[in-house]
Amino acid sequence: MELITGITLLAAYALLAVKLWALIDAVTRPSEAYEAAGKLTKPAWLLILGLALVAHLIDMQPVGLLNVVGTVAAFVYLLDVRPALARLRR
Repeated sequence: MELITGITLLAAYALLAVKLWALIDAVTRPSEAYEAAGKLTKPAWLLILGLALVAHLIDMQPVGLLNVVGTVAAFVYLLDVRPALARLRR
């Protein structure tokens, strides 16, 4: 039982780190880049990622509904939006 608890705790902290990384990255990107890349606006992404982080801090269960939705949002940002914004910097 302790192994499962440890794995769950590790997953919770790993997903928290992913959400924090996505939010910090979103804050550092210029607002104009989001529109130029054809993505949601910067305030929209900050709201989505901020709510995902807050939901995770309130309920640390990695398989809770809000955490799953927030995790998907963070990965969409990191795997789709972030590369599109990075391409515009070149």
